[in-house]
Amino acid sequence: MMLQRIVMMVVLMALVALPGLPDRVEAKPVSPDFVELAKRLNPTVVNIRTAKVIKPRVNTGRRAPHPFFGNDFFNEFFAPFFGDQLQQPQQRSRKEQSLGTGFIISDDGYILTNNHVVNGADEVLVKLSDGRELKAEIKGQDEKLDLALLKLTDGTNKFTATALGDSDALEVGEWVMAIGNPFGLAQTVTAGIVSAKGRVIGSGPYDDFIQTDASINPGNSGGPLFNAQGKVIGINTAIIAGGQGIGFAIPINVAKGVVSQLKATGKVVRGYLGINFQGLEPGLVKSLKLPSDKGALITNVEKDSPADKAGLKNGDVIVAFDGKTVGTDNELPKLVAATPIDKQVKVTIYRDGKRRDLNLTVGQAKDGATPAASQPGKGQGEQASVGISVQELTPELAQQLRLRDIKGVVVSDVKPGTPADEAGVVRGDLILEVNGQRIESLSSFAKAVSSVRKGEMVRLLLRRPDSSFGYVAMKAE
Repeated sequence: MMLQRIVMMVVLMALVALPGLPDRVEAKPVSPDFVELAKRLNPTVVNIRTAKVIKPRVNTGRRAPHPFFGNDFFNEFFAPFFGDQLQQPQQRSRKEQSLGTGFIISDDGYILTNNHVVNGADEVLVKLSDGRELKAEIKGQDEKLDLALLKLTDGTNKFTATALGDSDALEVGEWVMAIGNPFGLAQTVTAGIVSAKGRVIGSGPYDDFIQTDASINPGNSGGPLFNAQGKVIGINTAIIAGGQGIGFAIPINVAKGVVSQLKATGKVVRGYLGINFQGLEPGLVKSLKLPSDKGALITNVEKDSPADKAGLKNGDVIVAFDGKTVGTDNELPKLVAATPIDKQVKVTIYRDGKRRDLNLTVGQAKDGATPAASQPGKGQGEQASVGISVQELTPELAQQLRLRDIKGVVVSDVKPGTPADEAGVVRGDLILEVNGQRIESLSSFAKAVSSVRKGEMVRLLLRRPDSSFGYVAMKAE
């Protein structure tokens, strides 16, 4: 017996000493029980059918060409004989229907979906997983985030609601499951993983999508994206046309921040600074003497806005807002929008290469469109060292460009192959600053560029023909 124990101990010691063996056996990850999840979550997902009445265009009374007489002369000649037969046929009202998905978020019948699923609808019908079809009322809409809140009008029943998860804790590679109504195929279940987070797809200023390879198709819009625990972590919203395995969902934490406003007032009020801004590229980082390319570069400050009152200026780089780091320019709108109105926050900026803090009181966002600028006329002007010609901003040209209370010089020509051309400067740009110096006339522009030496960086603040603002940086020749 003693000999057997000694042999066993020797064998065990030899096994421990063998190279290449792991210290411990890793447990294989277990995929979610999709069967159980589908059974449990199906009652919380609804199919949405909307109807919108398209009214006919008003008949102007103008005669349509007769099928036998396409010429206007013949139409006029034969009109007295054919009378109303030559009039345009009366159009009838028609119904336009669409399909989508939603999910119940409270037992009293509130439903969350995409705004584009129900926008403009005259009638909204919701079909439950048990086959019942009930009418729903649109309680609130948020066009910027593409969210809508519905309420089932049948208040006599309690409904099965789903739990909302934490999309901030979501990690790339996690299992996710979608339930929806693709192409009218009710209660379709698909599964996949989280492919990426924080995707910007150009749908608006608050882009922050979860990308997934769970199959998403037309009709899935507004449906839930569940995690492995059966909690909603996203709202399926968009796909890439022609792409496979590329779907996008709004993070549920973003939706949580607006649901209470939609329920209370039917709309969403967001924070507002009153600035235009852009990202940073290497030339600008060097020109502005910044430690990194992190932050949002201010290109315009609206007069009497919260930013103006706080002392923010063109050329400032915001690197932190209300204690949160601003890594890219895409992050700033979401931070500001989520901040309560009238809250005083600390804004950390870089100005002239130095870091400083400012206090700012957040205002309320307002809607407004900027008129498009027309192209300027020809003119002669000073020749810049970066390959551009400019002209004075005369009152007539300012009126043509629809400019008010703004000064600068207008780019009248850009030489091909020059630094300005490569930096994207175009004819019609209005130059507001050169290396931080305000430009109000040809003489101030000539003075600013004359001080630039060959090989030095030149930074221009431009107002573009489309009324946007932006900085460009280039090396002088």
